[in-house]
Amino acid sequence: MDTLVEKYNIIFDKYIASKKEEDLDGLQDLSFEAIEHDISPEEVVSLHKDLMLEKELTAEEAKYSMDVLLEMIMGFGFSYRDYKALVRKMEAHDKEMDVAVSLQSMMLKTAIPKLDSIEIGAISVPAQRVNGDYFNLIDHKDGTMSFAVADVIGKGIPAALAMSMIKFGMDSYGHSQLPSDGLKRLNRVVEKNVNQNMFVTMFYGLYEEVNSKFYYSSAGHEPGYIYREQTDSFQELNARGIVLGINPSTRYDQKEHQIEIGDMIIVFTDGFSEIRRLNGEFVSTEELLEIIREYKHLHPQDIVQVVYEELLKQQDPKKRDDLTILIIKKIH
Repeated sequence: MDTLVEKYNIIFDKYIASKKEEDLDGLQDLSFEAIEHDISPEEVVSLHKDLMLEKELTAEEAKYSMDVLLEMIMGFGFSYRDYKALVRKMEAHDKEMDVAVSLQSMMLKTAIPKLDSIEIGAISVPAQRVNGDYFNLIDHKDGTMSFAVADVIGKGIPAALAMSMIKFGMDSYGHSQLPSDGLKRLNRVVEKNVNQNMFVTMFYGLYEEVNSKFYYSSAGHEPGYIYREQTDSFQELNARGIVLGINPSTRYDQKEHQIEIGDMIIVFTDGFSEIRRLNGEFVSTEELLEIIREYKHLHPQDIVQVVYEELLKQQDPKKRDDLTILIIKKIH
């Protein structure tokens, strides 16, 4: 404030003496400097009043001094107009985001299939307003169910659009398809239609109710797990494959497992596996799985909710990511 008073005083005296407009040139920069230091227009007016009284100006000099004050305050006026214009742009952007969120919610909405032999739980929470994660479940009405969990390497509206395109591609098949073939087709969709700097990881599974078999493939996604009720242990699902959208001719490995009563298939995105605590440490996958083991007796939807709430308590809110977890439990 002292530096600003000194600069203002110099310009004040110089203009009163010369009456030349060019001697006011430094005032706009000075007003921007005042704004940067949170000095209000009221404080500038008070400063000007003090200088007028201190210098005992004549009526004519007082009249000219108002030119100094006016030029100084004009800078605040420009700043206020810029601020209002920015507010209007932000309001328009917020409306566009509301539309994007609504569209994404509608386009990515998936119904939870009801099969006799399994229970399903899923939760997907965006870090921001639009979600870069995605899960989908498709009951093919032939005793099979396809499911997928995916994560776009990218954020915001472009990621949301990419996810919507992938869901459309997966839904459009209209029949049960082995995961390796499903990923092969989706890879072409992503490679042709999604920005070259945006890639997608995906875990793709197929469950056959008639023989309780589970098939899966992965496109660079986090490993999934099977909880085995008989041994009270977790088995990692380690199929390998590169992310979608890099090479149109990529082929994906496929594996299969028998699912017994009480077993659970667990798939999540890296938002769960890379949660950071306030001290910077990561919550380990073992801790995540231990929470699932503790609540294994619950319905899968209750399990995913408990997992989310438990991990949310530990998470550093400044390092949030999209969170998605899917659990499929065999009951009959």
